[in-house]
Amino acid sequence: MAVNQTEMISLRIPAEHKALIDTAAKLSGKNRTSFIVENALHCAEELLADRTQFRLSPAQWQEFNAALDAPVQRNPALEQLLATPAPWENA
Repeated sequence: MAVNQTEMISLRIPAEHKALIDTAAKLSGKNRTSFIVENALHCAEELLADRTQFRLSPAQWQEFNAALDAPVQRNPALEQLLATPAPWENA
């Protein structure tokens, strides 16, 4: 979709929520639509970034890479779990 195309979003919210949004929009010098869209986009970008990116200090990055590069250690409990058939496989 091109950036200049717009679509309608209709919301039903309690009157007190609308009043709170209107007050905040007015204080920020925006109209209701601009305020809602700007804040919804900000929240969406933050949520998606939290789920797709993580930041590490240089020391943390070295530790992370060392853990990835380390040889795999045997874990008998995990091996047993993976070798055990699922309950639905025994039926």
